[in-house]
Amino acid sequence: MTLPAPTTDAGRAGLAALLTAPSRALVALDFDGTLAPIVARPEDARPLPATLDVLRAVGQKFGHVAIVTGRPADWLVDVAGLGDIPGLVIAGQYGAQRWAAGELREADPAPGLAAVREGLPGLVIGRQARIEDKRLSIVVHTRGVDHPDAELAALAAPIRALAVQHGLAAHRGRAVVEIRPPGFDKGRALTVLVEEHDASAVLFIGDDLGDLPAFTAVEALRAGGRPGLTVCSGSTEVTEVAERADLVVDGPEGVVDLLTALVAATPPPA
Repeated sequence: MTLPAPTTDAGRAGLAALLTAPSRALVALDFDGTLAPIVARPEDARPLPATLDVLRAVGQKFGHVAIVTGRPADWLVDVAGLGDIPGLVIAGQYGAQRWAAGELREADPAPGLAAVREGLPGLVIGRQARIEDKRLSIVVHTRGVDHPDAELAALAAPIRALAVQHGLAAHRGRAVVEIRPPGFDKGRALTVLVEEHDASAVLFIGDDLGDLPAFTAVEALRAGGRPGLTVCSGSTEVTEVAERADLVVDGPEGVVDLLTALVAATPPPA
């Protein structure tokens, strides 16, 4: 399988750095839409069958492998089976949680979440949207309803107002609005991982608007002299991510193919 070439000079330099010193590099990925296909009910999402094997292979070639996701880290471990990947670190809830070596650590819930939890049902009553409570954040989903984009557009402003009223932030994604504490995003979570591991280069793969802060983090790291590569798990729903990426692949299947080719192109550990 041929390793695809990034379309940007910075991306090509990032890929070269990953292959030159894999034992010092960080490979980080989103989950939904990247490792797992998007489904109508988030609780039904599972990684593709080949995903766990290819992540194990990545972990054998590269020094550090991480999942950076809005999902609860313990859900990825208990339900999605990612806890079986040796050495994997999961930055869940946009970095508010950290799972590694069988141990879960998480921040305290933001004070405003209790009030949002109480007030949000009144905003969606009589509508088809669904509420998902992730303990440290709350999500309103419109995927699977009759007119998901219109439903999301109608709800976005009042949800944002409710979040701001209680000191929180509301973020739109693929058929979702998520309420979470300010200051938690994938860019911050990724930067923390890079600094903790002193990674010589970083690869980040994502698919949604919530992944753009991680792209920004990679760009900032590159500006500071640390090579990096951004990859979009492409879809027709979100074009902004593909426009920012150094490389676009065809959804979760394309991510598996990319990782397989990356492993094949990477020399074995010295």
